[in-house]
Amino acid sequence: MRFPGIVLLAITVLVTGCSQPPEQVNVYSARKEALIKPLLDQFSADTGITVNLVTAKADALLERLKAEGEHSPADLLITVDAGRLHRAKQAGVLQPLADSTLEQRIPATLRDPESFWYGLSVRARVIVYAPERVDAGQLESYESLADEQWRGRICIRSSDNIYNQSLVASLIAHNGEQATEDWARAMVANMARDPVGGDRDQIKAVAAGECDLAVVNTYYLAMMASDDDPATRAVAESVAVFWPNQDERGVHINVSGAGVTAHAANRDNARQLLTFLTSDTAQQWYAERNHEYPAVEGIRVSEQLQGWGTFSQDDLNLSQLGELNADAVKVMDRAGWQ
Repeated sequence: MRFPGIVLLAITVLVTGCSQPPEQVNVYSARKEALIKPLLDQFSADTGITVNLVTAKADALLERLKAEGEHSPADLLITVDAGRLHRAKQAGVLQPLADSTLEQRIPATLRDPESFWYGLSVRARVIVYAPERVDAGQLESYESLADEQWRGRICIRSSDNIYNQSLVASLIAHNGEQATEDWARAMVANMARDPVGGDRDQIKAVAAGECDLAVVNTYYLAMMASDDDPATRAVAESVAVFWPNQDERGVHINVSGAGVTAHAANRDNARQLLTFLTSDTAQQWYAERNHEYPAVEGIRVSEQLQGWGTFSQDDLNLSQLGELNADAVKVMDRAGWQ
């Protein structure tokens, strides 16, 4: 009498064994969809692993991961700025991933010393200036922006901008907290206006004559220079790029990067995707599409970036930008940097 039940059990086991869930990886990304999805689609085509993508602002994704805790579906976090990557590590939403391929391809300065995150692309924070009002010979370093000759002539974003916080953190690492606070006070005095808008707005302000120079990330200017809108291209073409600190430590850089989440259910697939994002193919696409510098050495940059020439970069380990972030914020607050 129990025979039918045994048959039913056997059929159930057989069906269950043949119905494995599809391979997948869940990604939380602070990059705009257009700047990451083509690569994720290529990864899926190459591996058969489905990528489920959620995009949002970087701070919102961090708060979401913290709120979801061990129930988070995310396997990989992609975000921008070493400061934010450090915050994610400190919040306990990432796990270490020691991987020989990643460690070989990504320079030590562009990854977390404990393997919680890896840089994927590099951006430099440079000085852009109006050539008709500024002689490049007057420019030298970030520190020299404190000179009185720039009184009322500088545009820069607010102190709550993570890119500026990381720049200030790098100055603390090199020059100490007190010297950096003195510099920040002088920067405030040299601002042409209260900080407002993003990097593109600073570039537009230089072009419009509201200020003579600004501090911005390279990829913003490169994207404006390759924009479909002639007016936007004209704005970009009206300013020039200066690479600070070339006689010493080199220009301040930062990264977009990624780390495996603390409770990743698809950890190996996340590792595969992270490895793919450091491949020559992915790095080349990123360089061409986003006008960022590759994290992997030997990859050709876009024609726009080639036109700006080569530069030496600061070899400070970017983890320090996160470690010194709180100090940087306090320095900017005390200096009256709005």
